[in-house]
Amino acid sequence: MDALDLLLNRASVARLHDPAPTTEQRDLLFRAALRAPDHGQLRPFRFICVEGEGRVRLGELFAEAVAAGKPEVAPEALSKALAMPLRAPLLVVVVACLREHPKVPQEEQVITAGCAAHGVLLAAQAIGLGGIWRTGELASNAVVDSGLGLAANERIVGFLYLGNLDGERRTPQSPAPAEYVSGWPA
Repeated sequence: MDALDLLLNRASVARLHDPAPTTEQRDLLFRAALRAPDHGQLRPFRFICVEGEGRVRLGELFAEAVAAGKPEVAPEALSKALAMPLRAPLLVVVVACLREHPKVPQEEQVITAGCAAHGVLLAAQAIGLGGIWRTGELASNAVVDSGLGLAANERIVGFLYLGNLDGERRTPQSPAPAEYVSGWPA
């Protein structure tokens, strides 16, 4: 796939099915992630792969997080949380690993982790897989962080759902760049 074509036509794919990406495909996905812009070569990210029965356990962790600190939770909310990780054969939790650095602020480290996540999604599309990046309340939840074993200096950047496309890849909208670009001074 041509790089420019990939960049201009990348689209999220929510309907995914088995099988999960192979070992060889994952190697490519993570190689692409490691090419993220990275001031100081800190590689301020890591990835947690969740598949198979791990998805069920992650759903249980999500349901625990939804119920935490609430006297009553709607059964529908718990069912939704339990089912979330089952929407794809592989989930990759993208974690920003933040550290103090004299030249690289933590905000920039989070952006680097986001670029690494984007690299995974671009590589997935390039090799014919589908993927979608999701966040939501569970991406910044202390119960989820603890359950996944995150350290105090780590935070979830997103959950990448990856698998094979279920149907056709949608054609993304193509907004006019002029709507988002300006010069300075005006």
